[in-house]
Amino acid sequence: MGLNIPTTKEGMGMTLRAIVNGKLADPAADALHDGVVLIDGDRIVAAGQVDVPADAERIDARGLVIAPGLIDLGVFATDKPAFHFGGITRAALMPDQRAPLDDVGLIRQATRAGKPDFWVHPIAAATRGLMGTEMAEMGLMQAAGAKAVGTGRQWIADSGVMLRVLTYAHGLGLTLIAHAEDRGLTARAVATSGETATRLGLPHAPACAEAMAIARDLMLVRETGATIHFRLVTTRAGFDLIRAAKAEGLRVTCGITPAYLFLNDQAATDFRTFARLSPPLRHEADRLASIAAVADGTVDVITSGHDPRGPEDKRLPFADAAPGMAGAETLLALSLNLVREGHVSINRLMTLLCANPAKILGVDAGSFTPGSAADLILIEPDAPWIVDSSRMAASAGNTPFDKLPVQGRARRVMKGGAFL
Repeated sequence: MGLNIPTTKEGMGMTLRAIVNGKLADPAADALHDGVVLIDGDRIVAAGQVDVPADAERIDARGLVIAPGLIDLGVFATDKPAFHFGGITRAALMPDQRAPLDDVGLIRQATRAGKPDFWVHPIAAATRGLMGTEMAEMGLMQAAGAKAVGTGRQWIADSGVMLRVLTYAHGLGLTLIAHAEDRGLTARAVATSGETATRLGLPHAPACAEAMAIARDLMLVRETGATIHFRLVTTRAGFDLIRAAKAEGLRVTCGITPAYLFLNDQAATDFRTFARLSPPLRHEADRLASIAAVADGTVDVITSGHDPRGPEDKRLPFADAAPGMAGAETLLALSLNLVREGHVSINRLMTLLCANPAKILGVDAGSFTPGSAADLILIEPDAPWIVDSSRMAASAGNTPFDKLPVQGRARRVMKGGAFL
């Protein structure tokens, strides 16, 4: 694109920079508009119709969209090449690690994992070892850098434990990031009950397992006044419950990944383990309900669910394969399909990808608000490319979107006022 963008960090904190000639995808605005982003050091000074100081260094973004850096709410691995390719400047790390993030030392280690290339915000395990039986030391982990607490890929079956978790999280001002599947139904399941699972002979569970878990947790939120974020909601019944809870005034938000927006359970045909996800892919009616939930504002966050898995985890019988997909570098391009199809504006998309995740984590990022972190991306929204699992930047290429033509690339990524 012929950008004149320096890549050194010399003088940062003392030099004004102005990104000019681009279009701003401001989450606080209704539509794209011409404008300038003025940066001083690692902070945004102003954005919009701004008079550029004579001594400011100008960065030409002609033909590009200027947006906040993506904030990926719930990744299972830190992955520098994939994050940079996808325009992700901050990632909330799920507690499901080889050693679950239930200890102060592990939280401190996780916060340093991305430096200096991206920000990592660890999600502390709500219970020790993510076992769902004994609460972890939330307050100490918050002091060590945890920005939220989470149940990981597990549902806390003991309602008494869940009540205490929500009560303590609320007292600390932390959001609980919850997995919504009743394990009494889904413990051994790898697929959603229906024609595809039956034809393939896969262990399956009814989709209502999600709504059952959400309903229980919402009752406890009503009791405690706590804030809860359901990391993935994927069924029509689940969205109906979220809508009703929001209308009631409960502190509830929910997210989704592009996989549930653009794939249904038939993607697992021929035992394609790259389509083995948690929760499993749903029926077509639920996929359409997911898109409607994005369009009507029920969904608050789109996340990648980034979980790169190598052959040792995926080249197995479907029921034995590990769940997860490499989603970081396809997050932006796939999400832009929602804009092209008229479901949301690009500004609304940046609310889902940037501003709302920042609010849930309580970080000063994800927007053009003066004083916000100068984490930005320059997007070429129509740039064509093909998803290729054998050539992905991620540490593993386990994507169910292999060989799919897509559009949209982050051409440059700025973290803390410096281009990477």
